[in-house]
Amino acid sequence: MAIELPDDLIRLQRAADDEGKKLEHLDNDEREKQREVWFEAAAKAQAAVTKFAQDNDLNRHDAEKQLRQVTRHPQPPKG
Repeated sequence: MAIELPDDLIRLQRAADDEGKKLEHLDNDEREKQREVWFEAAAKAQAAVTKFAQDNDLNRHDAEKQLRQVTRHPQPPKG
């Protein structure tokens, strides 16, 4: 079942993923600070997907799975 995800939800998840990717290139103190930034961004995305699922009477797990699919494995545009 395809779920129509709002753009703001997709942007939040992409922002969280981008913050997580930054951890790869940091050392010690910088890494710990970035981990906090990543955690905060991920928490915002998680809260948003939970609210979206509740507001639309959807299973949160299914909505989150679709969101991760869209943001991490995007399909090429059709046409």
